[in-house]
Order: sequence, then structure tokens, then C-alpha cells
Amino acid sequence: MSIDNTAVLGWTRALVLLFGMGLAAWMDHKDRRVKNEHWLYWVKPAIFIWALDLMLQGADWTIMLTASAVIAYASMSVIGRPSLKDIQKGSKLDITVSLWYIISLTGVICGAIRYQESLPLEVLVGNDTSLGALWWKTLAVGASILIIDLAWRVRMIHGGADAKCLMWVAILMPSWSTVPLTYSSATIDSIVSLPPAISLLMWGGFIFLLIPFIMLGKNFSNGNIKKLSDLRLAWHATIMPLNNVAESHVWLLSSVIEMPDGTTSVHHRTRAPSKTPTNEQLLANVSELQELGIESVWVSYKLPLLVFLFPAIIPLVLVGDPMSLLLPMLGL
Repeated sequence: MSIDNTAVLGWTRALVLLFGMGLAAWMDHKDRRVKNEHWLYWVKPAIFIWALDLMLQGADWTIMLTASAVIAYASMSVIGRPSLKDIQKGSKLDITVSLWYIISLTGVICGAIRYQESLPLEVLVGNDTSLGALWWKTLAVGASILIIDLAWRVRMIHGGADAKCLMWVAILMPSWSTVPLTYSSATIDSIVSLPPAISLLMWGGFIFLLIPFIMLGKNFSNGNIKKLSDLRLAWHATIMPLNNVAESHVWLLSSVIEMPDGTTSVHHRTRAPSKTPTNEQLLANVSELQELGIESVWVSYKLPLLVFLFPAIIPLVLVGDPMSLLLPMLGL
């Protein structure tokens, strides 16, 4: 029995995504940090699979170098950009990376000239299946990475690890034809669909919406809701022993305030502070609360986005793009 190459590569991509992101999510949960070495390691199988996939589709050198240009752009978030000052000093790394950029850019320009007759709209609706379409699809991965990069720089995506992860996903799964969709063909049948990396972010956002229900259930079961006003915090925060706050990845919502009559009282903020307090400030707040005899306080967990992106792999692989499912339900 013959095995379809696309299916083999698709499920291989899914396994790489599962293990690579699973490890990243665990590190982000444990230490709130994912080292660049992690992405440098896991991008290797992603690049290998993408190159193999392009070769099977008959990609020429301009398409391969366009893919190289996309990877080069994404690499800036991990290894940085070469500087003219370091190049003049003879830095081998900066010179090598600069040559990589130049050669890859040459491929993009030559591909644009060679496939100028291929129109993006024809590629989008599926009327063009030539190598020109493959070149446009390869270049479109760079557009996805550009969107992710801009979202990171304007703080729409807060964590660097989150942005690097999504860029890695864009390279690992450059199009929906590379995703082994199992239970729905809506994404493939849809004329317009979001790129896999952006769809993963949306699925993660949907999972994030479950937090209020989870927190309310947890607080009810732990007996943290003792009066109606506690609901103001219970949907996104919980009660923690004060002695555990300094060692936990949480926002301290309880603080000591001075009342108009000169007395002090404990106030519980609804929102986490807009600016992360220093360790000294946090310890000072804890000390003030301890002086008042406070043993438990309200805290909000610092939840890394990767923790939500990891389970989002399941709907991504099984059903695909969420917008391709929702828009037909809305009659669009």
C-alpha cells in the first residue's frame, strides 16, 4: 500500500509541533522563559521538512532562496541583526549572516521577475497551481512572520517567546496543505483562510476565554467566595497564602492603603499592575501586609500565552482555521 507523501510530511510536522511547543510551554510555565537555544534546535527539523516538501513540489532555486529569505527574516528575532560596525571589525558571524541575507534576497527578486505573470488573486482562489503559485505561497509565509513581528513590537503579543514560537510555527506549517486536517475540510474548501500560525493564536485565544469559568469553579470549590463582592476578583484571581507570593509567578492584588482617618486598611485591586513591580517593591508590599497580620491575599496568575497555544494544537490539526468554520455559520 502506497503512502501519500503529503500525509507523511503533515503528520511529521504535527509531531514536531507537539514536542517542540510542548517543551517550550513547560519551560515558560516553570521559569517564564524559553531560551533562544530551544528555537535554534527545533527550527532545524522545521527547515528540513519545508525544504523536502518544496523539493517534492518541484521548487526551483528562486523558490528555495525565497524560503531562505523568510527564515532569515525570522532569525532576526533569535540571533539579531548583523551590524555594520561588527562587519568592519571582521566578525565572521555577521559577515556570514549578511551574505545569507543578500543571497536570499537575490532569490526573492529573481523569483518576482520569473513569476511576474502569476497573479496573487489567481493563486488565492486556487486557479493557479504553477510554480509561480508556489513562489507566492512561500513568500506569503514571510507576510505571516511580518504580522507576528509587528504584533510583538507594538506589544499586542507581549512575550518574546510567544512571538518566536508563532514564527517557528509559520516555518513548520507554511500553508494549510501542510497540516493533516482530520475532521473538517472547511479550511481547504474556504477561499480565504488565516495562515496556520495566526489560526493557532486564535485558537489559543478561544481557550483563554475558558479562564473565568475555571477560576470561578476553583474559587467556589476552595471556599474563596464568601461574599458577593468577592465575585469581582474570583473570575480571574484566587486566594494564596501571603508567604507563598514572593516565590510564585503571580500578581499581588492586595495592598495596604491609608484611610482618610489615618488608619490603614487592605485594598484588593481588580487589575494587575500595568508595570511589573521590582522584587524590592513586592517584598515591601508583602512586609506591610504581614505587619497587619494578613495571612492570605488575592493574587492573579501570570499565565504565559504558550500554555494556551499548546492545547490549541488539537483543534488546529483536527479542524483547521477557526474563521473558516465561523464565517459560514454567520452566513458570510
